[in-house]
Amino acid sequence: MKHLVAKLKPKEDKFFTLLRQMGEITVSAASLIIECVKVSTHDDAVVYYKKIKDLEHEADEVQTRIFEELNNTFITPFDREDINNLSSTIDDIVDLINSCAKRIMLYNPKRMPDSAVTLAELVKESADYLLMAIDELSTFKKRPETIKDLCTQLEIVEKKADDVYEHFLINLFENEKDAVEIIKLKDILHELEKAADAAQMVGKTLKIVIIKFA
Repeated sequence: MKHLVAKLKPKEDKFFTLLRQMGEITVSAASLIIECVKVSTHDDAVVYYKKIKDLEHEADEVQTRIFEELNNTFITPFDREDINNLSSTIDDIVDLINSCAKRIMLYNPKRMPDSAVTLAELVKESADYLLMAIDELSTFKKRPETIKDLCTQLEIVEKKADDVYEHFLINLFENEKDAVEIIKLKDILHELEKAADAAQMVGKTLKIVIIKFA
């Protein structure tokens, strides 16, 4: 009987805490990728990749815990599907950051363009907004406008990232003569651009949650 009551009891704090952990991991990974795109040696690239890979494993573990809690909890703070989508898409951001670091480590490009730093900084900006939005989840029914504003900022940052990536491609194809370097750099920066896209997708899911409870 006690076990049944425990399952029926809302575990809002647990879900919010776990989602915040994922947000914090994302901010940490985004901070590291800024440094990773600035490295001048392959050894340094390896060091940053290992650090980011560790964070990627942490994010996977937290997402697994969220999945388990969804299976073991009858009453959730909002729809199970939305909680799962949030954790899954946040995890995607970390995966893409890790993928970018892995490519830098494997490809060992001759020189990273300034656009890489700009994109990495935009990903970090997205992660910061994302964490702020997650912090508002526990009280979003009282202050929905705050999360809406943060979701708007995620959209603005994503558009900036798209512009930076497009201009990078134009410059790359016009000025880089080494076909191998073109492939390397295009692939590396594309992962950063996709990470900003994933952050915007988290914002869209948050908007859906707000609409359902409006």
